[in-house]
Amino acid sequence: MAGLPPQEEKADGDSEDSSGDGQIRLNLYCVFNRWMYRIKPSVTHDPFHPRDPPNPRLLADFHDPRAAVATPTQLRWRPRDADKDADLDFVDGLYTVCGAGSSFLRHGFAVHMSLLLSLTCSLLNSTEPSFRLFTLFSSSSFTTSECLIDSAVCSCSCSCPLVPGANGLASARDFLSPTAWYEQAHRPGYVIVQKYGGELFTATQDFSPFNVVAWHGNYVPYKYDLSKFCPFNTVLFDHADPSVNTVLTAPTDKPGVALLDFVIFPPRWLVAENTFRPPYYHRNCMSEFMGLIYGVYEAKADGFLPGGASLHSCMTPHGPDTKTYEATISKLGGPEANTPTRLSGTLAFMFESALIPRVCRWALESPSRDLDYYQCWIGLKSHFSHGKDGSDGPATTSSDDKDGEK
Repeated sequence: MAGLPPQEEKADGDSEDSSGDGQIRLNLYCVFNRWMYRIKPSVTHDPFHPRDPPNPRLLADFHDPRAAVATPTQLRWRPRDADKDADLDFVDGLYTVCGAGSSFLRHGFAVHMSLLLSLTCSLLNSTEPSFRLFTLFSSSSFTTSECLIDSAVCSCSCSCPLVPGANGLASARDFLSPTAWYEQAHRPGYVIVQKYGGELFTATQDFSPFNVVAWHGNYVPYKYDLSKFCPFNTVLFDHADPSVNTVLTAPTDKPGVALLDFVIFPPRWLVAENTFRPPYYHRNCMSEFMGLIYGVYEAKADGFLPGGASLHSCMTPHGPDTKTYEATISKLGGPEANTPTRLSGTLAFMFESALIPRVCRWALESPSRDLDYYQCWIGLKSHFSHGKDGSDGPATTSSDDKDGEK
């Protein structure tokens, strides 16, 4: 039985380990690591230097109020204008929207967005294969409904939520890890761009970094097709909490509290009886960052477009817009109110966190920000029927409180 690393490394390549966890930890249940067999070790490169030009719209430490601020205001962004960003590639088009904590402390999260011009339409609005992504391990094609989790660049480890039951939600068999793929070529002047602590650095080397011949371990990138997610929902009455459809979760040290949940709103049946079926008005102890991948989101008839995003921070009230609410209650009392309906042609996602995010100032000042977002609720009318003459009335009374006083 060969040790790790093995003594002989000839045709198999040079072994290289990457750890995703500390060696000693209380309540240790799993060690995250991987062993890669590379044509050449990744250490053989020139020194890193700050990238020129830098990307000033990346942030990794959200403790500085000069760069990011907290706000209870409901926020929404339209899709970025591809024509205005025509000269940007993926790296220069990347920018931080919001986050909490610090990558230097290895605690928190950050939400980044980017735009690659040649992929704009197919990436957001099509189900055809839209782009190919290279990781250290392989080359993979992705469609609109697929997501990638690359532990090599994430400071936290994600895992399938351990919920009671054996079936439904995200099945382990649908998480696909790559087959090793490599380039064996002399590439003088190959530039490596590394995002580190919210800044970009570059270094040069004379070979392709995609040179992993083989690997084993569990600290590897994987992809998941969201169309294979089996959603849960109520089958009689009441509105289920959105977190029931969590695909992945990054837990905190506090049991049952998520640092970040990745939740989706896929096509599904709505069958709840005597229940307001669209997402309800609420104030959440969790912060919610949402994005629409394609279709129309069930709580927003207008304004929330594919490629757009919204943020409702901790305890910020939000819910369906006026059109959605009025269209729903207009059906109350009729046969449509309790008729099963199927949502189709839509896919939205949500990052839900127990932390309160700070929003980057460039995101607040972005021309893509929808400054009229609040208007979608201004038209809401009161449907309270008691005391129509304008006078105040007693609160709802119990059967043994005949005078209506408590």
